[in-house]
Amino acid sequence: MRVSRRAFAGLMAAAVLSAACMSSPPPPETVIYLVRHAEKQVGDDPSLTAEGLARAEELALTLKHAGITQIYSTDTARTRQTAAPLAAALSLPVELYDASDLPAFANQLRAQTGTILVVGHSNTTPPLVEFLGGDPGTEINELGEFDRLYMLHITGETVRTKLRRYGSPYKP
Repeated sequence: MRVSRRAFAGLMAAAVLSAACMSSPPPPETVIYLVRHAEKQVGDDPSLTAEGLARAEELALTLKHAGITQIYSTDTARTRQTAAPLAAALSLPVELYDASDLPAFANQLRAQTGTILVVGHSNTTPPLVEFLGGDPGTEINELGEFDRLYMLHITGETVRTKLRRYGSPYKP
């Protein structure tokens, strides 16, 4: 059987295109962990309690081998202290973000790749999860829920949300 040059060229182009499509690397994945600060004292810009300091250490143990490449915190004592043990363990700086503009911060996070920790507050963490395209779940109990750990896997436009717990269990 004889194949014309035009048919041969068409077959070759299809083979090359097919091989190129099959060898395309998958889109990069970003993993973002989001937590509320640990247990806090009372007052203006309170520090963590002894329980909160222990929970911050537990967070560091939980995420130490997660491949964290960046850590973000709001500019409050309780959030910086929650992030501090992991930052120290990984020799990473804690970068501050402005929680008053969550849509812009969500866009900044979505433009990055790697594995990121974001430490915020009960009234900023679920909305940030939502701005990132994830499922925020139920409202955080302001008085006693400090163990919620969101894990967002972002690949292209696909966002998968996992809700985990860490440290001492939350008791409603």
